Amino acid sequence: MEPRAGAAAGITAGQVMTAPVVTVTPDTPVTRIADTLTSSRISAVPVVDASGAVLGLVSELDMLTRGGRTAQDVMTTAVISVTTDTDIEQVRRILVGSGIRRVPVLSSGRLVGILSRHDLVGRVLEWACGVCGETVRGAHPPLVCPKCGGSEDRFGLQEQPPGP
Repeated sequence: MEPRAGAAAGITAGQVMTAPVVTVTPDTPVTRIADTLTSSRISAVPVVDASGAVLGLVSELDMLTRGGRTAQDVMTTAVISVTTDTDIEQVRRILVGSGIRRVPVLSSGRLVGILSRHDLVGRVLEWACGVCGETVRGAHPPLVCPKCGGSEDRFGLQEQPPGP
């Protein structure tokens, strides 16, 4: 399948992921997980072993629907993950097609980042410089055009075509 016009082809999960990642261990009490989720303003945490391998994920939904005392008791173990070199267009398809909100990003089997729907939303926006036409992706226009040096006020939002 050809990437659509304006798609972020060539950008990888490793370039967009959030790192470092807030994590917990299997024996972390659910009360501490709840505190971590609220104080860090996140909606899930990966559960990792001592070597950094992902064992599961505890989301807000897991906390609300599963009973237990520790991460091991409430975590989801069927976790879909990607690697640092996975193209973000493929990550987008995984998130949309699977109905999940985030994927752990692995390198050599160990957690190195996390990539959420939120991380991808800012990559969808494309700004065009009104001076030279250079386009830049991101949640906000750049302060200065990387090509001609035009200021932030010279950038206009480019509309993205609909569809996958």
